[in-house]
Amino acid sequence: MAETPQQGGKPLGLYARPERPRVSGIEIAAAALSVGWLALAGGFLLIWGDDPGTGVERLRFAMTALALFLPVGMIWVAAMAARASRVMRDESRRLQAAIDAIRHAYLSQAQQNAAGVSDTALSQKLDEIATAQKKTETALAMFTTSRTVATQSAEPPRAPASAEEQPSLALGTPAEALGPPLAHDDFVRALNFPETAQDKEGFAALRRALRDRQTAQFVTAAQDVLTLLSQEGIYMDDLRPDMARPEVWRRFAEGARGRSVAALGGVHDRAALSLTATRIKQDPIFRDAAHHFLRLFDRRFAEFAKTASDAEISAFSETRTARAFMLLGRVAGTFD
Repeated sequence: MAETPQQGGKPLGLYARPERPRVSGIEIAAAALSVGWLALAGGFLLIWGDDPGTGVERLRFAMTALALFLPVGMIWVAAMAARASRVMRDESRRLQAAIDAIRHAYLSQAQQNAAGVSDTALSQKLDEIATAQKKTETALAMFTTSRTVATQSAEPPRAPASAEEQPSLALGTPAEALGPPLAHDDFVRALNFPETAQDKEGFAALRRALRDRQTAQFVTAAQDVLTLLSQEGIYMDDLRPDMARPEVWRRFAEGARGRSVAALGGVHDRAALSLTATRIKQDPIFRDAAHHFLRLFDRRFAEFAKTASDAEISAFSETRTARAFMLLGRVAGTFD
């Protein structure tokens, strides 16, 4: 299957700070024009400015110098305006991509919920059919045994087949339950999301994670909060949290909260904390997405920690998803 630079309709650029060249073509052109103009101005001053003469001549000399150097300032003002316009266009495109990604995630989740309701009803029907089938097979087995006893009295009676001996039908079994469980390495890599469009291993791990229903819900919730945080200019790659030891994460997985797991709230970026706190108070969509993400994080990490090693928990704590949890957990008061 060909790799794709997008997963779930969300561009990769939403999760990492966009890299722009420090010196663009606009600055290069402005510098070239400035050097050219200053060369012309310098030649003029060398030729005509040797002897300013009287006060009127000095004034005329000053006005001439001003007329020569003023265009340089205008060139750079125009260059800065053009650069600012380009940055605004880039940010507008990124914001539109974020809005499209949120809309796509909302529609996808609504479709998944509708499909989940339909699957539940179908599973109930299939379970009823399976139960009726088992009852029929038990009755047939008892009838066969009774007939054998009546026609072959010399033979010892045979006990009716027990329920454990009856063939069981795997009706109503989810498709993901038939496959191998999601590997811990894939779980961790998927929650860090692909680094670039060329990250084939990252995309492969993300696809395998999305085949697991519970993990797919968790990944979608993480994508939503990362997208919303990026709208505020908050990128997980910019955060440098203090990393907690694996035993602290295990205490959290076992249900500990408050000061006993305060080391997990290792994000100390004041700007990020302030922007997140303001957004979570003023934006109900962001608040609902954050609380939904925190609930899924608690449940899914508790399952992961039961079988994960200390090294795997440490790798998990360095993912973008774990950093989003540290940030949102501090704002929500999880570690207070």
